[in-house]
Amino acid sequence: MATTSTTGSTLLQPLSNAVQLPIDQVNFVVGQLLALLAAVWFRTYLHSGKTSSFVRHVVATLLGLYLALFCFGWYALHFLVQSGISYCIMIGMGVEAMHSPMMIITQKITSLAYEIHDGMFRKDEELTPSQRYLAVRRMPSLLEYLSYNCNFMGILAGPLCSYKDYIIFIEGRSYHVAQPDRDGKEEPPCARAEPSPNVAVTQKLLVCGLSLLVHLTVSNFFPVEHNIDEHFQATASWPTKIVYLYISLLAARPKYYFAWTLADAINNAAGFGFRGHDEHGEARWDLVSNLRIRQIEMSTSFKMFLDNWNIQTALWLKRVCYERATVSPTIQTFVLSAIWHGVYPGYYLTFLTGVLMTLAARAVRSNFRHYFTESPQLKLLYDVVTWAATQVAVSYTVVPFVLLSVKPSLTFYSSWYYCLHIAGILVLLLLPVKKTQRGKNTHENVQLSRSKKFDEAESSSGQNSFSATNSVCSQDREAASRHPSLGQ
Repeated sequence: MATTSTTGSTLLQPLSNAVQLPIDQVNFVVGQLLALLAAVWFRTYLHSGKTSSFVRHVVATLLGLYLALFCFGWYALHFLVQSGISYCIMIGMGVEAMHSPMMIITQKITSLAYEIHDGMFRKDEELTPSQRYLAVRRMPSLLEYLSYNCNFMGILAGPLCSYKDYIIFIEGRSYHVAQPDRDGKEEPPCARAEPSPNVAVTQKLLVCGLSLLVHLTVSNFFPVEHNIDEHFQATASWPTKIVYLYISLLAARPKYYFAWTLADAINNAAGFGFRGHDEHGEARWDLVSNLRIRQIEMSTSFKMFLDNWNIQTALWLKRVCYERATVSPTIQTFVLSAIWHGVYPGYYLTFLTGVLMTLAARAVRSNFRHYFTESPQLKLLYDVVTWAATQVAVSYTVVPFVLLSVKPSLTFYSSWYYCLHIAGILVLLLLPVKKTQRGKNTHENVQLSRSKKFDEAESSSGQNSFSATNSVCSQDREAASRHPSLGQ
């Protein structure tokens, strides 16, 4: 979630005083609601079938910069400066080294740099299937680059999307997809009516409303800071501490649910986010979705929680770090995630703890899970126990992320006697850990064969073409989250 600045517009100060919220938060919400209305107008009156890509790029960029100016004031120039410097580096440096230079805009800049490096320098056989699909085969124009980085749909809160998917949307090619038959074979692209995002947008706005209501009410009764209250630490029993830890972190999540779901709804309202049709022929609008709430709250493993939380950041970390790292990819990915989040020490404590929790959970799962899959009763018992353990472990891990500073974070961990840190270390010392192979799976091999002809067509035409199977995007997204990110 983007952090707004108090240097932005003060026009809504009376509203801020009335609802007793900081002006920057009010500006952010109002800005996103304006973006939602602009998205509907954009899809209706500037549809790709009526308007040129040039006009859509210009309007998307100007609206985005206006919203940034409204929320951030003149600090919004940072977007232009960062984008401008990075674009000059892209143009001035060779494609073999352009991926090495320089919170959502950083993701976009680095993602695109790697995608151009993959598409214009590396050989196809050196790329993973997802890298081949996302590879950019020509240098973007300045307008395309600014539109991708600063468009109104994602400038305030994201989510991250690939450059290729964004250009496909602007040029109106996201609905021309081939459908796989029941045997998984491709059929020629079929003529379908353009799907409406109205149902998906309405559902997501309802989730936003409920999340905001919970955030404004329940979260105030269960502050995370109470976990380090001296009286609470001295008098509360261990079951009470565990339950309160879980509830307080549960109550802290709706603000992320609100911000990310609203951002998703804005993109959908503009017509962006379509990911093909499911097996029942229903349109899927989750191409840029950032979370799956039900899976998060019902997670039975640390990995499952991370795979469904801040999905687009997890994909970014995988693509620019995890699958490119040659040594300790999990550790490198967590460190990069901490650096990207900012300078607060609490971020580093959270992500370093996350490395330990992830590796320990992986070891426990690989050594014990198969003993509990033989009967439904044992599987249910395993799921209940691992759900409870996962929720407590995640809550324990992210407390410093909320507290931010070193002293309160260490106060919390010391009050728990660093018990989960010690448990994690013992697990890694005592249990054998199976090595995992990155990028070696059936889904990606299938994706590679299906996308090959589209990559060839793209290279010959010099344009970005859309992979003509829903399964290509689906398999990339569902198999891609191989690493963690705990928040934005």
